[in-house]
Amino acid sequence: MSASDPVSIRILDREYTVGVAPEEREGLMAAARLLDGKMREVRGANRMAAVDRVAVLAALNFAHELQQLRDENLLRDREVSRVLADLQHKLDALLDPAA
Repeated sequence: MSASDPVSIRILDREYTVGVAPEEREGLMAAARLLDGKMREVRGANRMAAVDRVAVLAALNFAHELQQLRDENLLRDREVSRVLADLQHKLDALLDPAA
C-alpha cells in the first residue's frame, strides 16, 4: 500500500481529492465534515456568498476557537503547577518538620 491514498471529500458541494495515509483517513473525513459544517454555518442563507470569503471566515472562526483553547490550557497548566508546588511544600513540611 502506498504512503498516501487519494480520498474524495465534499465541502460546500464541491469535491476535492486529497492524499492521506490510510491510518489518517478517518481523521481527515471528520475534519472535512467539521469544515463543511462550519462553512455552511458561516454562509448561512446567503447562497451567493463567495466561497473564498466563506472559507476565510470559517478559518478565522476555527483559529479563534483554537486560540481560546490554548489560552484555557495555559491557565489550567499554570493552576496545576501551582497546586503541585503547594502540595510539594506541604509534603516537604510533613517529611521534615524541622524545616
